[in-house]
Amino acid sequence: MIKHIKLGKGFTLIEILIVIGIIAILSTIVIIAINPARQFAQARNTQRVSNVNTILNAIGQNLADNKGLLGGGCPSITAGTVYTIAKTGSVVAPAAALIDLTCLTPTYIPSQLPLDPSTGVWTSPSDYNTQYNITYDSTSLRYTVFAPKSEIGQTISVTR
Repeated sequence: MIKHIKLGKGFTLIEILIVIGIIAILSTIVIIAINPARQFAQARNTQRVSNVNTILNAIGQNLADNKGLLGGGCPSITAGTVYTIAKTGSVVAPAAALIDLTCLTPTYIPSQLPLDPSTGVWTSPSDYNTQYNITYDSTSLRYTVFAPKSEIGQTISVTR
């Protein structure tokens, strides 16, 4: 006598492949929505905005303390010239003019000038490159600090 073996209910190969395909599509959507590289770039840009504001606020406080002129050992800024906030010893200097704003520390900025989160270099007070730029407009009497290394197409520039 032949006995019939009753097979238990299970998933077919096609059902398993469909579920795997759905999981792959959903995980791709989640990874694209989260996009860690973009999130890190946005975090670095947020740090740049904070740093630019810190530098510009320190300059504003210095100007207020010195009757509208940069004082306390700060160099003068020539109108229309774009300066990189840096002082170089062994750091490779950018093509732009350099300006040393360590005169803002520790009176207006507690420890050291803030650096660009991905490319700034601080070796010593006589050797640093913040990777931030500053310019002065003599017509409007305003200073602008900007971050040329900003990412994801964002322009980071603050004028006061």
